Amino acid sequence: MSQEPINNAASSSAPASTNFIRNIIEADLAANKHAMRRWSGRPGPAAQQLAGPLDPARIRTRFPPEPNGYLHFGHAKSICLNFGLAQDYGGRCHLRFDDTNPEKEEQEYVDSIIDSVRWLGFSWDDPGSGGAVESECNLYFASNYFDWMVQFAEYLITSGHAYVDSQSAEQMRATRGTLTDTGSDSPYRTRSLEENMDLFKRMQQGEFPDGAHILRAKIDMAAANINLRDPAIYRIRHASHHNTGDRWCVYPMYTYAHPIEDALENITHSICTLEFADQRPFYDWLLERLAEGGLLQCPLPQQIEFSRLNLTYIVLSKRKLIQLVEEKHVAGWDDPRLPTLVGARRRGYPAEGFRLFAERVGASRSDSLIEYTQLEDTMREVLNESTERRVAVLDPLKLIIDNYPVGQSEECFAPNHPLKAETGKRAMPFGRELWIEREDFMEHPSKGYHRLFPGNLARLRYGYVVRCTGCERDESGAVSVVHCEYLPDSKSGTPGADGYKVKGNLHWVSVADACLAEVRLYDRLFSVPSPGARREDDPEGVERDFLADLNPDSIRVIHAWLEPALKNARAEERFQFERHGYFVADR
Repeated sequence: MSQEPINNAASSSAPASTNFIRNIIEADLAANKHAMRRWSGRPGPAAQQLAGPLDPARIRTRFPPEPNGYLHFGHAKSICLNFGLAQDYGGRCHLRFDDTNPEKEEQEYVDSIIDSVRWLGFSWDDPGSGGAVESECNLYFASNYFDWMVQFAEYLITSGHAYVDSQSAEQMRATRGTLTDTGSDSPYRTRSLEENMDLFKRMQQGEFPDGAHILRAKIDMAAANINLRDPAIYRIRHASHHNTGDRWCVYPMYTYAHPIEDALENITHSICTLEFADQRPFYDWLLERLAEGGLLQCPLPQQIEFSRLNLTYIVLSKRKLIQLVEEKHVAGWDDPRLPTLVGARRRGYPAEGFRLFAERVGASRSDSLIEYTQLEDTMREVLNESTERRVAVLDPLKLIIDNYPVGQSEECFAPNHPLKAETGKRAMPFGRELWIEREDFMEHPSKGYHRLFPGNLARLRYGYVVRCTGCERDESGAVSVVHCEYLPDSKSGTPGADGYKVKGNLHWVSVADACLAEVRLYDRLFSVPSPGARREDDPEGVERDFLADLNPDSIRVIHAWLEPALKNARAEERFQFERHGYFVADR
């Protein structure tokens, strides 16, 4: 069983919030900006795209992960935003794999991403409604567009907007310039169209080794935005691809491929995080050049940036997550301490919690650091409504009821959910010997302690009131057994129960019927809010090794006694253990 930590839950659900992206979409819909010709549901050549009657205006968003790792909490925000906006405005959201880097991508990641998006409650399949609205399966791979991308690159060459550069990577880096100094033209920038086309064709045929040539857009080496200084658009890579095999030995750069993918799929609002804001001028430049050549239809996609999710006590850098896994600081990508969606799912975080959290944090253009407790509170709010209650004793101490008949047992009844009477009650076996929490007995009680101590009365929740009579100790001097007597007329649910007013209320499980289970108690993976952050008192301002901030006590494994109703818990079934928090049956 995995634990979700305890804290006070928020009290109410938030209504759907407005934000600047919704304002843009609503203005575009009001202006009928994205009314486009009917689309078959799959991208095709420009001539096919422009065929057919007009459809009503409809937005299209997309979630475009690169299949080179597992999705994390930041991706959950993007998934909920893109799919949620499409749902709210009667549009469509595409799941598209930006698989343009054959050396880092694997089918394992594709399968995991598909599973995680579905788990969050979203689908890229649209059954349609017949007539003008046909069914669609909006699952795509960038690699399926490679033929078009090559054709578009050749058009850029013939129109004078691209050239083959034969400089080394170091030479290109040296001539690119800086934020304050402009770049300088490549000596190959003036190659003829014929020579550029010949070289690019031969690059495709595999005549050259990796790095021998690269295709660059021809824009402006003196541009203030470095991303417009003749960015690379195609490079040579002799590598097998998870989807296309060995067909290609040239692969498009992400910044070239992404806007083309958006345009071919008729994406209306290309929503991405703020680090892509500097790339937007090239995004627009490329689509405008291709539209000028009649290769793409208008209106063109609009890129909109929002702030990425930043949470305290975790890292969301893909590089750092890979390091944590590969160096075995965690037990794999689905380790419940890791901020991956497979880890969160295994920890017991509900998908509804991520959707509610994404709605509450909203979308803005300003970066902010959100307290991890906000995510935890949202998860608890959902879990409090959805999970049934059960009893578990995590630090067991035996309680013997001396005046209860040996060999006798009976049933006590506990509600499955105190706020949902319709879920009914379950039977809990009661007998002479019970397990209670060790903290529920104190031989010499401190002031204000109301549980078991010699001479004191306390109620066994859902059962009887008992009076503590003493205890036994083992050879080490630790308390090993607590003794008490029960009051036969005090059973919960009977008329006599109201005659006893006690302050202590203990949970318990029957020794004869309880099941033993391994329980894993999780704390935060890091012990500081900003792992690896520069120290304020460090005059050099050097970023520290984030691994130095790992919490050595982030996991504790114990063996606990659970009520018998938990014996048949299904994998991923979540419960609230009374007094302890939320737990999930490990899958």
